[in-house]
Amino acid sequence: MATKIAEEMTSQEELFNHLYEACNILRGPINQDEFKSYVTPILFFKRISDVYDEETQKALEESGGDEEYATFAENHRFVIPEGCHWNDVREKSKDIGKAIVHAMTGIERSNPDTLSGVFTSFDDADWTDKSKLSDERLKDLVEHMSQKKVGNKNYSDDIMGDSYEYLIKKFADLSKKNAAEFYTPRSIVKLLTRILDPKPGETVYDPACGTGGMLIEAIHRMNNDKQSYGKIYGQEKNLATSAIARMNLFLHGAKDFNILQGDTLRNPLHIYRGQLKTFDCVIANPPFSLKNWGADAFASDVYGRNIWGCPTDSCADFAWLQHMVKSMDKDNGRCAVILPQGILFHGNKDGDMRKELIKSDKLEAVITFVSGIFYSTGVSACALILNNNKPQEHKGKICLIDASKIYTPKRAQNIMTDENIDDVYKLYKNYTDEKEKCKIVTIQDLKDHDYTLSVNTYIEREEKETIDPEVVKQEFLDALSDVIKAEDKFKALLIKGGYLNEQ
Repeated sequence: MATKIAEEMTSQEELFNHLYEACNILRGPINQDEFKSYVTPILFFKRISDVYDEETQKALEESGGDEEYATFAENHRFVIPEGCHWNDVREKSKDIGKAIVHAMTGIERSNPDTLSGVFTSFDDADWTDKSKLSDERLKDLVEHMSQKKVGNKNYSDDIMGDSYEYLIKKFADLSKKNAAEFYTPRSIVKLLTRILDPKPGETVYDPACGTGGMLIEAIHRMNNDKQSYGKIYGQEKNLATSAIARMNLFLHGAKDFNILQGDTLRNPLHIYRGQLKTFDCVIANPPFSLKNWGADAFASDVYGRNIWGCPTDSCADFAWLQHMVKSMDKDNGRCAVILPQGILFHGNKDGDMRKELIKSDKLEAVITFVSGIFYSTGVSACALILNNNKPQEHKGKICLIDASKIYTPKRAQNIMTDENIDDVYKLYKNYTDEKEKCKIVTIQDLKDHDYTLSVNTYIEREEKETIDPEVVKQEFLDALSDVIKAEDKFKALLIKGGYLNEQ
């Protein structure tokens, strides 16, 4: 077992390095924040081609070498039309960008039910601009990617998917200015999915799914059970990011998922019989404090998502929360959402909506995180955990967890390790008071404090020793006197040694 894990780690590391070198080939004419628009689709294109070759070989073996049979669509997960295979591009010595576009477009058109928009969504990628990407540079990229087979026989779905996640994280590291739009730290994702604990056969929905990390972790939580097929839903506003999410899910081995592209707040797309579709687990890290998000329409929302009121157009945080609450299955729905901590204590409209949230008794826990744990923002974040079927012992109560000191500092960014995650999860699971870390409050407690959810208002702190100011003053004067004496002694020694003239 240990040998197998070591081999997988080595294999994974080799693939990581291989993919990052692809980024280095593009470096210069392509900006860092554009890498994802080139490397992610070309990797997916290579994976599809290599898996197609494996499927072809298997079909040939099964049919006794029947080449026509080996081309049948039922033998392949994705159809690759003539002239659109990776090897077709590799054979080109000029107009390579044109050949890449032709191949990707051809594959997409031949698989309309699964791959529609997956390649063509990267509208900031211009493969045919030779002033930006010469044939020589693209040839180097194609040959570099050709050095490794990335089929199922070479890399499992887990290794392939993790490598893709690595690539996404690297893009986040390289371009922090917009990283938070599509990347949530995996530690936070693991914590929230662990709390929600989706079971095989349950539905999972992310209304701001980014690159699909939360949905993938939910699938992992269900042990990649086949019962998850057809149960995974997401919506993402950004066209290219929604394409990356679908690639990410495919590369992790997910099947029959439903990722739609569009503005969730203005136009939710997961609809059933004219109403919002509901789900067992709803999870998201929506954009913080989104402005100009469509408050006017939300005020008279046809789906009734304004259950506690309508936020102002300058901040959509409570709009996201209400959309997610409305998307929870009425009997078994659970929800985990990451939002700025301001939602816990802001007044006016936010205060009114927070009061209604608390009174609904859907809120089960609040977790506050250290600042600097999310990309591209110094805003302190929190997680709200909601449950339409709270355990009897949790009803009328909310677990407030201060995780602001449960983290591991790093030079570039604060992180949460697996051990940190375990510590926070235990606080939630135990659901009991713990000094400096956790407080169970009642709805009446919150009412008495004007319905604020500010964790610091309730958490019991350790008593700190106070020292009389006169004692501190005297200690300072004594220390100052010692310093003056030491300086005089040092000066005398310098004079005695002839290093300083006596004046």
